Amino acid sequence: MISRIVGVVTSIIAERPGAQEIQVRSTEENSLRSALNLTDLTGELLVGDTVVLNTVAVELKLGTGGLDYVVSVTPNRLPNTPPKGHILKLRYTPLQIPVLAVEAPESPYHEAIAQFQSLQELPVICMELHSQLPAVCAGMRWAEQVHNLSRPLKIVYIMTDASALSLPMSRIVPVLKAQNLLSATITVGQAYGGDYEAINLYSGMAFAKEVLNADVIITGQGPGNAGTQTPLGFSGIDQGVAVNAVASLGGTPVLVPRISFAEKRHHHHGMSLHTITILRQVVRAPVWVPIPRLPIEQLVRICTMMDELDLSSEIQTTIIDTEQSISELEKLSPYLSTMGRGLKEETPFFLAGAAAGILAVQLSELYLA
Repeated sequence: MISRIVGVVTSIIAERPGAQEIQVRSTEENSLRSALNLTDLTGELLVGDTVVLNTVAVELKLGTGGLDYVVSVTPNRLPNTPPKGHILKLRYTPLQIPVLAVEAPESPYHEAIAQFQSLQELPVICMELHSQLPAVCAGMRWAEQVHNLSRPLKIVYIMTDASALSLPMSRIVPVLKAQNLLSATITVGQAYGGDYEAINLYSGMAFAKEVLNADVIITGQGPGNAGTQTPLGFSGIDQGVAVNAVASLGGTPVLVPRISFAEKRHHHHGMSLHTITILRQVVRAPVWVPIPRLPIEQLVRICTMMDELDLSSEIQTTIIDTEQSISELEKLSPYLSTMGRGLKEETPFFLAGAAAGILAVQLSELYLA
């Protein structure tokens, strides 16, 4: 099923770099629909433009966003500008676009990446879900202030291509950048739309270290998470792949556990089966797993689940006191949401992200200096 609807743009609801959220009146149904326009692919829209929408995600009742997507627009306003580079993303699809990959020969950063040797124990936070990102950043902001670092951390977010391919789909990334919680973004693989583009996670991390001088790297999939109720069939499994990649380049991986006591689904209650699967079957390298200090009955449940895993001794769990970081989480509370639940309903989930951010600060050179 490839569903298409033709409609007319009635209003521009919100705009951010690379994306417009719009309302469209369907000419077939005479109904209003919410849609997302990715401007790198289809250009900027104006009220009155005629658009073709891809409606599959809404018709299948998939969770992230509840939006249709603009496929094409009349009139076409795509600028006729020379390509920035020769590397294609969304490769060999009708929407493929050329980007300047940081490691490409035409890039001014080519030589720096060619000379890269090691991450030199740089902490890299590996997330499963995009919704963990603001909590991780809030934890780092709190730890920065408490430990009175000599300067603000340079934090670089690398978005993989396991889920959403367009970084502009993210509503939270522009907010984090505006509040100086992120220094820069890199999109890797087929993902695009970051401040910088890289061909894969390895070269993306090399760039973050060698050129951007990152103090901490965060990596994870973008909005959306594909799942199948099978142990290995979920897109967030690239969290474990990232842990192995970080270790292979000499970095210090920190895995954000997925914790929830509001989840009705058994496999995500307590410590998520996703986290358990990643630790048991995917991770093959030393990794830190920070656990927030939770109410005693919740903490006992998590620690019992971890003990039953019989994990490798290289997987180091540590309890992190996150209670005081709740003040920083509350500042971002309008943007904290997982499965439609916010900070109040999912406090342990977001504290787990904050715990990873706090630990990463403690592992950073600025803290150890």
